[in-house]
Amino acid sequence: MDSDSNSDINNSNSTIMNRLEEGKFVLIAEIGVNYYDIASKEGITPMEAAKLMIKEAKESGIHAVKFQTYKAGTLAAKASPYYWDITEEPTQSQYELFKKFDSFGYEEYKELKEYCDETGIEFLSTAFDYESADYLDELMNVYKISSSDLSNLPFIEYQAQKNKPMIMSVGASDLNEIEAAVDTVRKVSDQPIVLMHCVLEYPTPLKDANLLKIQSLKQQFPEHYTGYSDHTKPTDNCDVIKTAYNLGAQCVEKHFTLDKTLKGNDHYHAMDPDDARRILKGIEELDLIRGNDALNCLETEMVARQNARRSIVSDGLIPKGTVISDTMLTFKRPGTGISPDKLVEVVGKVAAVDIEDDTILTYEMLEENEEGDQEETIS
Repeated sequence: MDSDSNSDINNSNSTIMNRLEEGKFVLIAEIGVNYYDIASKEGITPMEAAKLMIKEAKESGIHAVKFQTYKAGTLAAKASPYYWDITEEPTQSQYELFKKFDSFGYEEYKELKEYCDETGIEFLSTAFDYESADYLDELMNVYKISSSDLSNLPFIEYQAQKNKPMIMSVGASDLNEIEAAVDTVRKVSDQPIVLMHCVLEYPTPLKDANLLKIQSLKQQFPEHYTGYSDHTKPTDNCDVIKTAYNLGAQCVEKHFTLDKTLKGNDHYHAMDPDDARRILKGIEELDLIRGNDALNCLETEMVARQNARRSIVSDGLIPKGTVISDTMLTFKRPGTGISPDKLVEVVGKVAAVDIEDDTILTYEMLEENEEGDQEETIS
């Protein structure tokens, strides 16, 4: 396909980008190539399994699904060593692993894209070669760069030239590498960038999640969105993702499966539909708790504020005509009268009426002292 072809897709159609622009949380299900194992388990075709996973993702509330598009021969040398938990995935060569899951091409991904549209969930796939980067252009609103390609600047630039938003995972990288990748995109595109904290450890132990990097990404790249690509094993309380969100990860990507007990590939650290529901409910509760950052009194605090705060109160009888001094006053609840921070507006005024002991002062009880230094009269 022509790499410069015009696509009917535009950014306004992207659920991911629209939610980010509105300040909302985004959850992306990284189906990857897990549908091959689901197909084997269920006795169905890989295409049927992929569609089943899309359907389950949508029904669990997930906002987008992401696949992985590659051919083993263009991705890894035959001697490439493994870097995953060998007890979970026994294949000891990257090439041999990828070879098991590379049968889909343009026609298959086009069918999946159309099914996503029918289902009402956004489709995207990580391209791992120039050919797939080209044919995915007409199928996606957003490009995704894998951590493994963060230093592959020519490939990043090639995809950035498609002039679409880019999600870039920054696992196993240093600051200068992230800056170089961002600069590469900015040379050819002004589209939004999402930088995803990520740890290339499968699965990632909790002690290695290192979520404070999310704050560092926000501080170093304030003009870009911040996210998190999670490889920890799911927990019932979803604390990892909820913590990532609280630290600033507005977009979260996590591997997705329909059976976490399956051996191999990316099932053992993936979320399933129930995990996704827990994550989204947890984020909803966090949004409820977090509220907004305005430094003002909440409407729900107004009654308590009025009753719990203090007013200026007479400390003894103050006869009419008395010039009021601070020794005649004290401060008590409720706050329905003159606030103590207005004391300067009360001292020196004249009592316009007899003010009984323990009376909450109001401005109607006061008048100007027209004689200036007149002595106080207390009877």
